Amino acid sequence: MTEHVIVRQNNKFEIDFQAANPNDPDSGELRSVSHIHELDPYAMLLAGVGACTAIVLHAYAQNHGVDLREVELDLKYRRNFQRDSQDAETADGYEEQIEEELTFTGDLTEEDRQKLSLVAKQCSIHRMLEDGIKIGSRLTNGTGSE
Repeated sequence: MTEHVIVRQNNKFEIDFQAANPNDPDSGELRSVSHIHELDPYAMLLAGVGACTAIVLHAYAQNHGVDLREVELDLKYRRNFQRDSQDAETADGYEEQIEEELTFTGDLTEEDRQKLSLVAKQCSIHRMLEDGIKIGSRLTNGTGSE
């Protein structure tokens, strides 16, 4: 399985999302997304990582006088389902990975580009995913009606 999302943001914080066709994510076909509900959960995760990273990058650039005009993040989520089905009994029986390609537009030096590459990793969602986050889940006795 492969999910694919492209996030573009300009220095006015205007953002554009493109995502793989949810009916055929492996086709390579991307389409503009006008509403988050057009995305499946994996694409929502990629869009969240991309949007957070873009905001962090532009905020850094504006606060440090870096001429970053636009950032594009090409994000892909991959999960090996063949291995997953072979090891279905174990919780850690599959591998998941997010691949991220960064493209910067602006009057940037190589030093600027390298610094921005490091800054991109400071996005809080990026850090949560890399460091891992525990989710505490509990069942309540509530019926859901008031």
